[in-house]
Amino acid sequence: MKMHFCIPVSQQRPDALGGRYVLYSVYLDGFLFCKVRYSQLHRWNEQLKRVFGNCLPPFPPKYYLAMTASMADERRDQLEQYLQSVTMDPNMLRSDVFVDFLKLMQLDTFRITTKKASLDIFLPDGRSIKIEILTSDTAERVLEVVSHNIGLCQELLGYFGLFLIQFCKEGRLSVVKKLVDFELPYVSLRSSEVENCKVGLRKWYLDPSLDARLMDCRAAVDLIYMQFLELAREVQHYGYVQLEPCTCDHPEPGCQTLLSIGNNEISCCITLPDNQTLDIIFQMDRVKCWQVTFLGTLLDTDGPQQTLNHNLELRLQYCEDSHWRWFVIHTKQAFLLSSCLKKMISEKMVKQAAENPEMQIEVPEQGKSKKYHIQQNQKDYSSFLPRRSKIKIAEVDCAFGTIKEEDL
Repeated sequence: MKMHFCIPVSQQRPDALGGRYVLYSVYLDGFLFCKVRYSQLHRWNEQLKRVFGNCLPPFPPKYYLAMTASMADERRDQLEQYLQSVTMDPNMLRSDVFVDFLKLMQLDTFRITTKKASLDIFLPDGRSIKIEILTSDTAERVLEVVSHNIGLCQELLGYFGLFLIQFCKEGRLSVVKKLVDFELPYVSLRSSEVENCKVGLRKWYLDPSLDARLMDCRAAVDLIYMQFLELAREVQHYGYVQLEPCTCDHPEPGCQTLLSIGNNEISCCITLPDNQTLDIIFQMDRVKCWQVTFLGTLLDTDGPQQTLNHNLELRLQYCEDSHWRWFVIHTKQAFLLSSCLKKMISEKMVKQAAENPEMQIEVPEQGKSKKYHIQQNQKDYSSFLPRRSKIKIAEVDCAFGTIKEEDL
């Protein structure tokens, strides 16, 4: 599945020879990830081609004459699509040539050198541990260090992840984003403009039945509060991710809603204009696709970092009474919601593979990428539209293709 890469803005900069070049601001999950030139991306593409051959998505061509404004916008869109597409191959995603380039770009953008550093990791029980890392260590590497320090079994690493977490008033926590494997937690934390933000360790699975697989590891049990598991399973929405209050367009625009996501469903508690509540459940089996869209504008164009107004919406196409309709959710956590939907799909397909002899999943060796061998075709469930002007309802169906084995 595609990652939430976008290039919503670019800038012209003078070079050392008196000419000018374009610097592209690359955002990941709505946060500035790095700034990069076309020439750097072009060299990176050539390196990837030497390793992976012609399986790469098309790269935007060079222009030998000055670009017009429309040509510049077209190139920005093409580079954006290239970044989204190149991340769909898990082998490419974990390759050294892929990871090393993005590490370098992230470090250079925020002018952070590779050096030893300390990083506080907050655990679900409120404690924190201090670990020694390099500023260039990826989230995958930092997770390995944390797991070693707390005694978490290496084979259970896939059930946990690192997150940026905001400490709000009265001790309340809010999950800002999930750190992807190749992201640099030290740099992402330093560059984040979210107040009181920390790096935290949390479970990263949404199927409550997977709890049973962690019971033999004391550290894993401690992380998910074993003393509450048996009682919590009887509680509604146990194991779900609950988002902050947001608004939706059903049954009419502007309705306040609370979303809880897990166990292959999206549970919505909607407050109607007359203050009555309406509970609606969307089963993932009836979801055709969804898309995340930026609705906001650039807030700061002159500072060292260009920040976006995090005004987002997630549009969900759902089958109701044999008819397909769009359900629109306005939430600043749209990227987290999209990640949860993708996670539920992948978890279900893994479970189906275990139950269906026609579907097989090859468990990778430690340190190698996962390869899924699935004998069924699935629709490409997710899409991402970074600029509101790109939405054209008549073209929605064209945004979704077929998920290949490597997409999951």
